Amino acid sequence: MAEQVFATKGNLMAISKSLALAKTGFELLDRKNNILIRETMGMVGEAGEIQSKIDRSYRQAYEALQTANITLGIVDDIAASVPVDHSLQIDLRSVMGVELPLLHVDETDADNCYGYNSTGEALDEAYVRFNEVKRLTVRLAEIENSVYRLATAIKKTQKRANALKNIIIPRFESQIKTITEALDEKEREEFSRMKVIKKTK
Repeated sequence: MAEQVFATKGNLMAISKSLALAKTGFELLDRKNNILIRETMGMVGEAGEIQSKIDRSYRQAYEALQTANITLGIVDDIAASVPVDHSLQIDLRSVMGVELPLLHVDETDADNCYGYNSTGEALDEAYVRFNEVKRLTVRLAEIENSVYRLATAIKKTQKRANALKNIIIPRFESQIKTITEALDEKEREEFSRMKVIKKTK
């Protein structure tokens, strides 16, 4: 049911102001949505490329590990000497008010984990490839989480923009039209009344 608004010039001015604010709000939300969509599309493309690199690096890493296991025997003891990586750090950056994660891992060096006496080139290759997989996986996690957050923000922004465009702005425009017509009618009545009074005088 439409809200009843009294046909006064004060109400007309107030609703006109609200309409102008609603239109500005819609334009800002529309611009925000476009920026968020552009940001998301760039990330989606990058995620596909990173996934391909991860698949390739995993394949190369397992091939190198298999070669190392064949040439050196099972390398469990050497693998145990590789320290657990606790260097992951999480920061945040803001895109149009949406907090997106920034993940960082320290670059690790192959020569501080195990000696070269009882190892070979295949093991070094496996270590380098798995390190690359770790770095790429961190980047992919950052992108996927960002895309999820952006998609949620886009949905909310679109919902608000649609509410302004399809409900609030049309309602204000309808109220302005109703008030303007009522005020015009009052003005015509007043003019006619004044004419009648003038004639009778």
